[in-house]
Amino acid sequence: MSQTETRKTLKDAPVMWRRINSIGIILDCNSTYASNLGYAKSEILGKPIFEHISKDSWEAMNESLKAWFETGKVTDRKITFKRQDGSTFPGLLQATSIYDENKNLLGSNTVIFDLTQMNDDNIKEYERFFKEAQNKLDEIKEREYDKLDENSKSEYDGLKKMFDMLLQVNLSELK
Repeated sequence: MSQTETRKTLKDAPVMWRRINSIGIILDCNSTYASNLGYAKSEILGKPIFEHISKDSWEAMNESLKAWFETGKVTDRKITFKRQDGSTFPGLLQATSIYDENKNLLGSNTVIFDLTQMNDDNIKEYERFFKEAQNKLDEIKEREYDKLDENSKSEYDGLKKMFDMLLQVNLSELK
């Protein structure tokens, strides 16, 4: 089980996902994130998170980062995201920290719900995806967690924490 296999869980996720480092630079994202913002993935990686939000959300994003540094997570933070074509959409941010084996902060996994897409069908799809991802991670834990290298364990632990958090979100309230 490699790092990339753990990350595959999110590659084609129905929700927007990105991974950032501890100073807010985007290290990875899924195709849903890239296409929703209207960029190629290569145009996103290495960019600061502020590049994809509207100016009126900068303060909220700064508060999010502060909360994340203090608590290790961010829940239900409303941010207005900006697409490449200049259009915007309201998003809800959920983030959990990723740490190395010495408990140093590496960055975060962030899932963003596009609030314009919160209908019953999508909510069912998100909930089903979160449960399947959780089951997949549980299988990995049982089968091969002990054999993973430190980086892969950090990645796994970060994703596990994120899906635990996402399964607590009442998506119907986001409609």
